[in-house]
Amino acid sequence: MKGSNIVKQELQLTNEWDKTFPQSDKVSHRKVAFVNRYGITLAADLYAPLAPSGKLPAIAVSGPFGAVKEQCSGLYAQTMAERGFLAIAFDPSFSGESGGTPRRIASPDINTEDFMAAVDYLSTLPNVDADRIGIIGICGWGGMAINAAALDTRIKATVTSTMYNMSRVNANGYFDANDNEQARHEAKVALNAQRTREYAQGYYEQGGGVVDPLPADAPQFVKDYYDYYKTPRGYHERSGNSTDGWTVTGCMSFINQPIMQYSKEIRGAVLLIHGENAHSRYFSEDAYRDMTSYTNYRDNKELLIVPGASHCDLYDGGGKGAIPFDKIAQFFNNYLK
Repeated sequence: MKGSNIVKQELQLTNEWDKTFPQSDKVSHRKVAFVNRYGITLAADLYAPLAPSGKLPAIAVSGPFGAVKEQCSGLYAQTMAERGFLAIAFDPSFSGESGGTPRRIASPDINTEDFMAAVDYLSTLPNVDADRIGIIGICGWGGMAINAAALDTRIKATVTSTMYNMSRVNANGYFDANDNEQARHEAKVALNAQRTREYAQGYYEQGGGVVDPLPADAPQFVKDYYDYYKTPRGYHERSGNSTDGWTVTGCMSFINQPIMQYSKEIRGAVLLIHGENAHSRYFSEDAYRDMTSYTNYRDNKELLIVPGASHCDLYDGGGKGAIPFDKIAQFFNNYLK
């Protein structure tokens, strides 16, 4: 197998600027691709300072869960490049412009590996300092970022923004409302019946993205998702959240495969950022508690609550500059050295 088993697939990449945010004139931009350990080729946008000096610290960014690199992660990557970092925003396996079939499925293992594969790629770039690599995970990719940092010792600093623990929400429901054996059993019965039906019919069914039309009695956080993913503010045709969503069974493995189990063993620095008014705030607060309790590695862990911010305000700033980019840059400058 020597010399033959890490091969990039030829991807069809869009060349024109099709992001949900304006292109910066302070950085360079180009499309790149790299391969993960499962042989899936991932597509990414690479942003770099226009006048770099020496080898640069680098950051890999992904998320939210069900989004694409043309949305939030690209904004974060471009902004970090404006602040002196080389940054890539990548599409996870099975989504966006990345490879992998079937489409629109998720895996605790493969998606954690996606972050680690991004570190592989960054570590080999001639203009990157391989000892100064960090990652940013947004929404559901915040949990994946923590999971990757617990496994990959090359990751020196991790930032999560408006983080979801996808294992917890799939197993327990929102706000842990279904955290009992009977509720999980009923969910698994339904999902496995769906598997039988899909295998018999020969195709996977889509579960739908963000609800559309929006019900008048929808919870506020669902209205927030709609306002981002279903309007010009954040809509993108390759985003599952904007269009037809995950496959019905696409996330079922999270029920039985918890992530973040060894978060307290992360020796690198971690900054968790969440909005004061976010429905998902408890994910970051509990993750911070876990990373600072009964561990020798608590001193470089930090929880930042952004006053007045909702969950989706940290996607693009919410029109009020809610994303603390200066703080994120300062954090990486402190720990990527």
